[in-house]
Amino acid sequence: MSELTSLAISVALLGGVCTWFTLSVGVLLIWAAFAAWACFFHSGGDVRALRTTIVSNCFGVFTAWLTAVVIVSVPGATVLGETIWASVVVCISIACYISAARVGLFSSIPAVTYGYACTFAFLLQTPGKFSTENLTSLSFSNALIIVPASMVVGAVFAFASARFAARLQRRAALAS
Repeated sequence: MSELTSLAISVALLGGVCTWFTLSVGVLLIWAAFAAWACFFHSGGDVRALRTTIVSNCFGVFTAWLTAVVIVSVPGATVLGETIWASVVVCISIACYISAARVGLFSSIPAVTYGYACTFAFLLQTPGKFSTENLTSLSFSNALIIVPASMVVGAVFAFASARFAARLQRRAALAS
């Protein structure tokens, strides 16, 4: 069995299970889980990639969350206007997270960016979430809680799918 075939089978099956799980739980974000899944394979698809994916995605989420808190809490918009204020804060935060790549744990800029992007996708596409109240709540309304939880689930499913694909290949090789 080819690597591509084994991956197609394992990712399809576990992708279905992950979808069922996130829909059953009812609060997890399947799209964030799949972004982390892709990040895992983009990062090498092994144990090291699992660590890189989880740590870097979560750092990206934290950076975006902190950026959002600054945007809604600091009164820069009264001077610059909302659009310019948000753009300036995002600009600074991106420079910071890219500069943080000097630290080994945060060296995967794409993985950090996936976490950052998923956070702003949640905040900007989910009505009412981009507010001080939700950004500081201890609930799944807070991007700092729901996005990393969803991404960690996706990374773990990705790791399981890589292991399952490898097992399928080994079994096919033994059967040959």
